[in-house]
Amino acid sequence: MSLQLITRIVTSGFLIISTGFMFTTTNAYAAVNIQQWQTSAGSEVYFVENHDLPILDISVNFAAGSARDRAETSGLAGITRYLMTLGAAGMTDETIANKFADVGAVLGGSFDADRAALSLRTLSSERERMQALNVFTQILQKPDFPESVLSREKARIISGLQESATQPESISSKAFMSALYDNHPYSLDENGEIDSVAKIKRDDLQTFYQQFYGAKGAVIAIIGDLTREQAQQIAESVSVGLPATAAPAPIAQVTTSSKAKEQRIAHPASQSHILLGHTGIKRTDPDLFPLYIGNYILGGGGFVSRLTEEVREKRGLVYSVYSYFMPMAEVGPFQIGLQTKKDQAEAALALVHETLDKFIKNGVTEAELKAAKANIIGGFPMRIDSNKKILDYLNVIGFYKLPLNYLDEYNKRVEKVTAAQIKDAFNRRLKAENFVTVIVGDPKAQ
Repeated sequence: MSLQLITRIVTSGFLIISTGFMFTTTNAYAAVNIQQWQTSAGSEVYFVENHDLPILDISVNFAAGSARDRAETSGLAGITRYLMTLGAAGMTDETIANKFADVGAVLGGSFDADRAALSLRTLSSERERMQALNVFTQILQKPDFPESVLSREKARIISGLQESATQPESISSKAFMSALYDNHPYSLDENGEIDSVAKIKRDDLQTFYQQFYGAKGAVIAIIGDLTREQAQQIAESVSVGLPATAAPAPIAQVTTSSKAKEQRIAHPASQSHILLGHTGIKRTDPDLFPLYIGNYILGGGGFVSRLTEEVREKRGLVYSVYSYFMPMAEVGPFQIGLQTKKDQAEAALALVHETLDKFIKNGVTEAELKAAKANIIGGFPMRIDSNKKILDYLNVIGFYKLPLNYLDEYNKRVEKVTAAQIKDAFNRRLKAENFVTVIVGDPKAQ
């Protein structure tokens, strides 16, 4: 789990990005009419027609995240996705950047353990749209992986890894995921390791691309100023030139540990960085809604959460404390994080455990549940107020094979969650006695 991802979750309001879909009313969702079909090459397409602005957004997702790496090739998946944007069909990275800039288009993408995606935003007018999509399609279908660029980027990545190896946030995150997932690929750092990155060759990138960037495993999300016919033409042109390889196999099953693990790591930082947690849930887990709403009350709701109230407000032991579930293709983590003065680390950790134990044992109050539902549902409009945000939701629906009526049903499922369901789900899914705990900057380790 990258520090950037954790930071994004915390600062954006906990699980909402990873879980995805909160609509205040059915009217809000009614405007998001998702059309779905499959291209002739086997790619799945999710399209929302929206003529409010003269733009279109497209994202192409592949099951090519860091979970496809092995320990000896850690970093290969991320480098492959990134270098696709730095040379294609004979175009240099500078040429690619100039062609997009010429028509005001923006190339983007995302990367995590499950997914690797490339995205494009462009004006919908014909000249701009055609030029931008032409370059975007060549990036997807004809990556060059230039040797000189690979050497340059490997040096940059290795420099970044050397720096992150000194940062307590990176150290704690890496140690936590390694302890939680052992040899499962979810334990691997998305950025790779210094030794593994140094060994990556151009042939490795080409082989990875052919294996994991096939048309049959691709999910294409499109939203914007297009007709259904135009969207079909774009999806066809994007998918038809992708490798004709089979869709990747599912990620290996996660084995949940039944033993507690604790790792104390010395560090000169003035504060202790503490992470603790357990394996959590998959995207399609039936307990997702009770656990999500329960976690909002426990540690996902910012200043209104119990952990913040007990550890920060009443005791003043930390500046911030949070918790979240990260549902993934396989079982993602449940994590609690906090930072505190070194001489307060033990007291803060003990109080976190005490608060969590009471939560699991006693559950939530009706007042807490009512407030959480109101906040979750009421805050949704800001999360679907742009094409870009809706595109992100299309990506998740398509990649994780969620039903097209998922958005229709979401608020109803939130409303139906009871305090008894939350208590039951937390009791079954979280065993505090088996938690992984990592303390970086621990006085006892010095």
